Amino acid sequence: MQGREALPTEDGSERPEGRRHVPVMLRRCLDMLAPALLEPGAVVVDCTLGLGGHSEALLTRFPDATLVALDRDKEALRLSGERLAPFGERARLVHAVYDELPEVLDRLGIPRVQGVLFDLGVSSMQLDEADRGFAYAQDAPLDMRMDQTTGMSAAEVLNTYPPGELVRILRAYGEEKQAKRIVSAVVREREREPFTTSARLVELIRDALPQAAKRTGGNPAKRTFQALRIEVNGELSVLERAVPAAVKALAVGGRIAVLSYHSLEDRLVKQVFAAGAATTAPPGLPVVPERYQPRLKLLTRGAELPTEEEVAENRRAAPARLRGAQRIREDAAE
Repeated sequence: MQGREALPTEDGSERPEGRRHVPVMLRRCLDMLAPALLEPGAVVVDCTLGLGGHSEALLTRFPDATLVALDRDKEALRLSGERLAPFGERARLVHAVYDELPEVLDRLGIPRVQGVLFDLGVSSMQLDEADRGFAYAQDAPLDMRMDQTTGMSAAEVLNTYPPGELVRILRAYGEEKQAKRIVSAVVREREREPFTTSARLVELIRDALPQAAKRTGGNPAKRTFQALRIEVNGELSVLERAVPAAVKALAVGGRIAVLSYHSLEDRLVKQVFAAGAATTAPPGLPVVPERYQPRLKLLTRGAELPTEEEVAENRRAAPARLRGAQRIREDAAE
């Protein structure tokens, strides 16, 4: 389970013991990838390993497949490594950001894969661990880095970015209409004392927003927290590189499934899939040569949504959007 559109549950609320990690739209993802993974020797890539729920299900359902799983979070790799240990050498876990997929496959000597799964955004583990600073209903250090060994924290972004850049981030990544109000308050407060914790930021946002803006859309801090998280982790720029790279890594007949949780992610995925499923022929050709034919066949009509039952079981699934595609031919240059 990763990022989300409306972020209704990034409030850090506890779930009952034993239900800490419920993979989102699990059966639908497995069914979508199944036709490509049933043959012996199939390789499937989980680009967003997290706590390993999807990976465990892939290895269980497709006993002849090998898994390559990526995550930038070392703690996630450690925990999922314990979970996937019974599968032995069938599970190959790699510390990497998912736009590094081509380099990872090259190091492993894997020219093509039969399946790719993305479950985007922030993981359940990162939300549930209070000291990571992702959840806005728990006071914690303002970190938000998925890989805590590198990069700027959310606090550093808040304390050092120029006001205009902060406004841009909140508008572009959080779709926050009150970005100027919030940033003005941030700049005023950071001069008095630098930001270090999430509770202070949440309180500032509540105080900065007009009453009308607080009455709709859940916690008024959710959009700012989403925007900071995306900026800190470079999520959209990474995704822009990663999805085309994953499509290119697919063998003919291979399938890709992408779970996204907010409109910015879903829009990028939609654009890549639509471009791959369209002809590139100049207009007016009576016969379209092979090199102009689509490379992809769409497996979903628009974005598929979770069922009511899934949302009842795992409320973090509510904003999920699933898109899938199948590779139907090689590029001329490949």
